[in-house]
Amino acid sequence: MAMVVKRPLKLLAVSLAAWLAVSSGQAQAHDGVFDVVAPFEIVGLDPSVSGYIFQRMQITETLLEADANGRPMPGLAEAWSVSDAGRIWRLRIRPNVRFHDGTALTAETAAHSLKLARDKASILRSARIEAIGAEGNELVIRLAQPFPPLPALLAHSSTSILAASAYDTSGAVRSIVGTGPYQATLVQPPQRLTAQRFEQYWGTKPSIEKATYLGAGRGETRALMAQSGGAELVFQLDPPSIARLSRAENLQVLMGPVPRVVMLALNAGQGATASTQTRRALSLAIQREGIAAAVLRAPGTGATQMFASNLAAWHDPSLPPLAYDPAAARELLKAEGWQPGSDGVLHKDGVPLRLKLLTFADRPELPLIATALQAQLREVGVEVEVAVENASAIPAAYQDGSLQLALFSRNYALAPDPLVTLYGDFANGGAEWGPLGWKSPGFDQTLDALLASSDPAEQQRLRYALVGQVQNELPIIPVAWYRQSIAVAKTVEGAAIDPLERTFGLSTMRWAP
Repeated sequence: MAMVVKRPLKLLAVSLAAWLAVSSGQAQAHDGVFDVVAPFEIVGLDPSVSGYIFQRMQITETLLEADANGRPMPGLAEAWSVSDAGRIWRLRIRPNVRFHDGTALTAETAAHSLKLARDKASILRSARIEAIGAEGNELVIRLAQPFPPLPALLAHSSTSILAASAYDTSGAVRSIVGTGPYQATLVQPPQRLTAQRFEQYWGTKPSIEKATYLGAGRGETRALMAQSGGAELVFQLDPPSIARLSRAENLQVLMGPVPRVVMLALNAGQGATASTQTRRALSLAIQREGIAAAVLRAPGTGATQMFASNLAAWHDPSLPPLAYDPAAARELLKAEGWQPGSDGVLHKDGVPLRLKLLTFADRPELPLIATALQAQLREVGVEVEVAVENASAIPAAYQDGSLQLALFSRNYALAPDPLVTLYGDFANGGAEWGPLGWKSPGFDQTLDALLASSDPAEQQRLRYALVGQVQNELPIIPVAWYRQSIAVAKTVEGAAIDPLERTFGLSTMRWAP
């Protein structure tokens, strides 16, 4: 159907009348359109760059889904089987599914969409796929070697299945034509999207009929929209706003653990941080629980190891926790030859221990954490320059080798199995959101063994071995485990936080009576 905006998105500015209504505790009535505000920009139409927004708005769907623990579940494929020692995967396509343009989902259209995704910078490159084809109502994937986490790749937003009409003759995405319970009526990068209920949806039809999405990078803006009634759901609240919004009579604030880790990435290949002992010293200088309580307003989330206990398969309860011990940090640095200078900064061979830390403001807590780290590291003689730039500055510094420190939060549920993201970040010397210059043949061998193993007990042993190696050498330093927060209008019922951050939950919410 033609994409037409039925009404403009609510203005970012808040009117005095709305402000007074909130201040006096008056709930604002909804207008039948459910507005979502989140910090993510719509970079483009292709699922490889913005698929996570279309997936969260339930416009697109994937061949497989995942439950709250990351276990694979049927999606557009209702069943699947594996043969040839893990090299051939057959996925039976669900019948009676229609795209938003009215065409039927077939194994051929699914194969076409998946082939185009494979040829782009998608997560499918993690698996060595030799061929994708269709046989009857089955999509068939042939691998060069076994890759047990393939179901997690087929649940990733970059592998969303689109109709043939979504692509131009060169394979570029020209419109979002998916199969989800909502269909896009307007997509206007980088900020705006409108959608309405798809009446021919194959599954349970949602109660909410119309929805909009607005990308708003500033945390203060999102909080103000929630408080004023300018949005029904505001995703990712900045910590200072959580307490204020929790007191608002027109809102409910929900918080829950998600598989996201705030981490400090270091250059383990050159400079002062190439030394494992120096990296351990930096870790010992970090007061994680203080940051969790004072900055994130989430006591108990200081990271004692890479993964929190909500990822039980990756959280080793026997691992000695990361500790705060500035005296031990000073001793390690002294053993590495660093001596205090007259300015209070450590020096070695006349060179001061000064490091540049890159971070970005898309997640408003990151600059605050960076400032706290700057003060804590200064206590042990390390001078840190904090540079708040665009998120793209970190991959750029990684690629040219100039990165010294980078602070960001990494979502290990980008694919439902954390192994997929871990493999992409750490394997073969690492990638731009992983360690820089860290070479560990033992880690690579353990990772390869985990990918090849089909024994659950051995898989668990290997997971613990991986997190133990990271804990021992600290090519990245975990700082805090993440709790997601959302503000939801009390005119809505059924809101919940998806622990894998795959959906905003539009289809399971309804207007309160």
